[in-house]
Amino acid sequence: MRVTEQLPDKLLVVWTSADRDVALNMVLMYVQNAQQVTLLIWGPSQQLLLQDAEIGDKLTEMRQDGVRLIACRACADKYGIADNLTSRGIEVFGTGPTLTDWLKSDSRVISF
Repeated sequence: MRVTEQLPDKLLVVWTSADRDVALNMVLMYVQNAQQVTLLIWGPSQQLLLQDAEIGDKLTEMRQDGVRLIACRACADKYGIADNLTSRGIEVFGTGPTLTDWLKSDSRVISF
């Protein structure tokens, strides 16, 4: 079974930006208030969330509110932070095929 089969949400938000202002005033604000959203944390955004306590706290709140948090394994391994992400309750796995499947499905994908 591909990972996508386990992702029922109709919207995937791909967060790649390391810009703190974009994270706090767009991405995280939107995702926390949306319904049935999965947040894919990819690339530089992974480092930002580990370096910024406020962003890390917001992600914890979002997870507790039911937002599914997933992260790209290749990026996390490149930065050497996979274990840190996992310890925050973020699912870390190879997300390339999942993103491709999501793009091909009837779901929507937006990125920041």
